[in-house]
Amino acid sequence: MIDLPKCPECGSEYTYAQGNMYICPECAHEWAQQAITKPIDNETIISDAFGNILRDGDTVIVIKDLKVKGSSSVVKVGTKVKNIRLVEGDHNIDCKIDSIGAMKLKSEFVKKI
Repeated sequence: MIDLPKCPECGSEYTYAQGNMYICPECAHEWAQQAITKPIDNETIISDAFGNILRDGDTVIVIKDLKVKGSSSVVKVGTKVKNIRLVEGDHNIDCKIDSIGAMKLKSEFVKKI
């Protein structure tokens, strides 16, 4: 049996794989299988939702509407984020978004351009 991860949104253990995505049948949350950080030789490699390797200074596009915690603002799909900085932790992209300001993003919600 393949050991699939639990849903990061609701914690359900009934997730399934479809293509290169994991899907939760309970809350309908979808996330990329490739958007996992992989440590190699004491260096962490961070990839976007499609498996492209991210580096400091890259430009990315948001692929899902993201609610800003503690605010009524939303980062819309297609928002271009320039000059990202990679950091350690759950939210591994540090950036500045026009009209919102400084924030941290998860690599699984962006696509490198």
